[in-house]
Amino acid sequence: QVQLVESGGGLVQAGGSLRLSCAASGRTLSMNVMGWFRQAPGKEREFVAAINWSGGSTSYTHSVKGRFTIARDNAKNTIYLQMSSLKPEDTAVYYCAAKKTFSPIADTLRVGDNYWGQGTQVTVSS
Repeated sequence: QVQLVESGGGLVQAGGSLRLSCAASGRTLSMNVMGWFRQAPGKEREFVAAINWSGGSTSYTHSVKGRFTIARDNAKNTIYLQMSSLKPEDTAVYYCAAKKTFSPIADTLRVGDNYWGQGTQVTVSS
């Protein structure tokens, strides 16, 4: 059974920064596209960012470009989401995801057919 363990969520003021981490159990996911989604109350789960196995392919939703950076450390089976210049509209539960099938393209990560973390709350105060 695949397990994704998240950390780093919390409360931050607008304009601040926060780094989320997601550690995958074992080494089996080292070649998978992984990334982050978020879901605010009453809204659909939304794609945020994705990264392929080498880090050479990344993808971001438009609203976070230039503010968020996704990275991975395959030796630690961990991905990160560095969030800067945070806005109140970034407030959501953030979920780590790993695509169940192989793809070399980060853009292929969608809401379906993923392993999921438990979610971590990010709250940005105004």
